[in-house]
This record gives sequence, structure tokens and C-alpha cells, in this order.
Amino acid sequence: MKVQGYCVKCRAKRRMKDAKEVIMKNGRLAAKGTCPVCGTGMFRFLPKKK
Repeated sequence: MKVQGYCVKCRAKRRMKDAKEVIMKNGRLAAKGTCPVCGTGMFRFLPKKK
């Protein structure tokens, strides 16, 4: 899965490494991964599927 997210440590938008689609408790879709440069965890909400 190729998802772009914001790394708060690098302060830049980067493509997530090992991004996985997750469903939160409220049923919302999101992507979790790591920053390829610094290794910090990254998170991004995804649009609702229709």
C-alpha cells in the first residue's frame, strides 16, 4: 500500500514504509506505517469506502 503521510519528527510529507490499512474503534479507515528516514510512526485517516 502506497500512502503519503506527514512525519512530525522530520516535518515533511513522505511515503509511509510498511503502511497497513487499519479500522479504528469508531469504524473509520486509517493507514499506519513508519517514516522511511527516521523510523517514527506515521498515521493518516483514509477516505470512507462506498
